[in-house]
Amino acid sequence: MSIFLNKDSRVIVQGMTGSEGTKHTTRMLASGTNIVGGVNPRKAGQSVDFDGKDVPVFGTVADAVKETGANVSVIFVPPKFTKDAVLEAIEAAVPLVVVITEGVPVHDTAAFFAAAQASGTTRVIGPNCPGIITPGESNAGIIPADIAGQGRIGLVSKSGTLTYQMMYELRDFGFSTAIGIGGDPIIGTTHIDALQAFQEDPDTDAIVMIGEIGGDAEERAAAFIKENVTKPVVGYVAGFTAPEGKTMGHAGAIVSGSSGTAAAKQEALEAVGVKVGKTPTETANLMREIMQGLSK
Repeated sequence: MSIFLNKDSRVIVQGMTGSEGTKHTTRMLASGTNIVGGVNPRKAGQSVDFDGKDVPVFGTVADAVKETGANVSVIFVPPKFTKDAVLEAIEAAVPLVVVITEGVPVHDTAAFFAAAQASGTTRVIGPNCPGIITPGESNAGIIPADIAGQGRIGLVSKSGTLTYQMMYELRDFGFSTAIGIGGDPIIGTTHIDALQAFQEDPDTDAIVMIGEIGGDAEERAAAFIKENVTKPVVGYVAGFTAPEGKTMGHAGAIVSGSSGTAAAKQEALEAVGVKVGKTPTETANLMREIMQGLSK
């Protein structure tokens, strides 16, 4: 089991023929992802050879879905074209759309997020995220596939690099699914969405949640954990040394007054029983202790 993505996922890549799309499609295929097509209106009817595997290119997402039965789209297109690409995938009723693109205008994200919610069929992950991986089964995005294998830990993170570090630190236990949700002010899939899915997944035993300064997503996640999550959760909050009023890294990582500080988030999480590490390595060690206890 896993959440959102598995070995049966049929993946298309919007922007597959661009430099980033080509590079990461090659990596996704090498990790076992079932990529069934790409989308580029200017190259419809062509195919691209990825180390001996011919992947067809379609003119529209609707055509790709009709011909391949695709149920996941990964988007590698420039920021100014991202809204239209996501809306096209939503209109084609693709159940999972993973938006890797960084620098998408917030009003564009708001528009396609609202459209996804109104559709009732499409889940958006991102934008500005590394994607999602179910190790050994499928990898939709840019997460390195060789840093951790299958296991029973669920990981949800705002940060791409901290996703990779946590997977590597806990590679001896492995992951059911790891999902990078992105750090923009508006994102399609939240900590709470992932926490709920991991709670319901019988093959996830414990959850790592990585947050960062800015907004109140971690505080809301803490309230959700208190009411709905029975599995052990450990957390890490990036940004304890961030100066007030300065955006750090992600567009959403900004502290305003006493709101959104790392200390406030840590306090909210610890108040509901989530152990919070001072560093990523300490957080991994907290999870290691939990997993060792569960295996006894």
